[in-house]
Amino acid sequence: MSPAQPLPVVLVVDDEVRSQDALRRTLDEDFVVLTASGAEQARVHLERQEVSVILCDQRMPGLTGVAFLKEVRERWPDTVRIVISGYTDSEDIIAGINDAGIYQYILKPWIPQHLLGTVRNAAEARTLQRDMNRLDLELRTSTPVLRQRAERKLDRARATFDFDRIERLAGSPMDAVCALAGRIARVDLSVLIQGESGTGKELLARAMHYASPRAAGAFVVENCAALTDTLLESELFGHKRGAFTGAFEDHVGLFQRAHGGTIFLDEIGETSPAFQLRLLRVLQEGEVRPVGATRVVPVDVRVIAATHRDLEQRVRDGLFREDLYYRIACVTFTVPPLRERSGDIGPIARRLLAEIAPALGRGAVRLGDDAMAALLAYPWPGNIRELRNEISRAVALSEGEEMGAAAFSSRVLRGQAGRSVQTQAHAQALPSSGTLAERLDAVEAMLLRETLLRHHWNKTRAALELGLSRVGLRGKMKRFGLED
Repeated sequence: MSPAQPLPVVLVVDDEVRSQDALRRTLDEDFVVLTASGAEQARVHLERQEVSVILCDQRMPGLTGVAFLKEVRERWPDTVRIVISGYTDSEDIIAGINDAGIYQYILKPWIPQHLLGTVRNAAEARTLQRDMNRLDLELRTSTPVLRQRAERKLDRARATFDFDRIERLAGSPMDAVCALAGRIARVDLSVLIQGESGTGKELLARAMHYASPRAAGAFVVENCAALTDTLLESELFGHKRGAFTGAFEDHVGLFQRAHGGTIFLDEIGETSPAFQLRLLRVLQEGEVRPVGATRVVPVDVRVIAATHRDLEQRVRDGLFREDLYYRIACVTFTVPPLRERSGDIGPIARRLLAEIAPALGRGAVRLGDDAMAALLAYPWPGNIRELRNEISRAVALSEGEEMGAAAFSSRVLRGQAGRSVQTQAHAQALPSSGTLAERLDAVEAMLLRETLLRHHWNKTRAALELGLSRVGLRGKMKRFGLED
């Protein structure tokens, strides 16, 4: 502690002189220690100077420790109150907590280091509380400035998570999804986003939040598949101290933290029927009951849920409650997998490269033609999440300003993703030999076939997406043997 800063004052109240001396010897290096044999002497000290912490014996002549500390709480509320007692009477402990608002209840015989640590923490808590009160006062006088700062931060968040920041080419299947999501964002309805893992469902949900009237509120995320029912209830709804083993303090749930904003429940299809019932009640009543609590807490939250499951099928199979499904699926979006919007691979890869390279200590890095060809030929079963991992790996392994295909994993270079993708009729391997022109021709043939399949061989739509005329498309189809 700096010599210029005065030591905190601790008042020891005990009718036994030996106890006073023992406490003084333990504390006098870190604190200014005052002593009193009873409540009357202690009042004199409190009236004369500021006291940070009181250590008070429970059983003394006259007033008990709890009775005296109750008086201290009313007259000197900033002073931190600690009871020391050789008795474990539960009524005394409860009275100390409820009536006197004690910070700690220490049993005799006490351990010097433990007691010293407790008093240090108590003094620090008092200092922090005073600092918080001072900051609260300052904040009340600077509300206009804070409001301007908050508005600027909100504008930056809206720009960062705007629908336009979802990378895609013009004409991408994501265009229709983003356009509808932008319209629904302004209406306070529950939304269900479906799609394979890694397709960017959370990114779409975040864009909806910042495009909604709730943008100034919190956007809170929870992965429902990552926790057991008990932990998930605690995380979402909160719990009271002592509600279960390990609940050492009250916990505010995510629904309360998202009050006035949006909560994103990822992988909701993985939850159990028992949890689904409790979630349904929260959504119907607009209130949560923390685990172990007797009172409910009202919440105003918009729910956006996401899943890679077919929830309608799970409802038919009895694995998901039908009433909850209709509660969360007022509007449903389906985010297409990356293999169904191969035109978006290039913009997404370049965006990821611009983010990842500086984070890994690299300068500007660009994708070479062979690297882009390899990315386009791979079906990406893990979608954007897998693409990010592959780009990160390639950045770490490559050298120079241009990244070649050799930096990618053998899986990507083979153009295969395992059995699940090999069964797809249109998934073909990237040639492992031949000139660059021959390999690029193979990639072009793959892209043509994939686009035609997606548009059910409608040549007009395929040509429009690829930026070709119908005559040009026919020529390429003939060249690559796709006329049939």
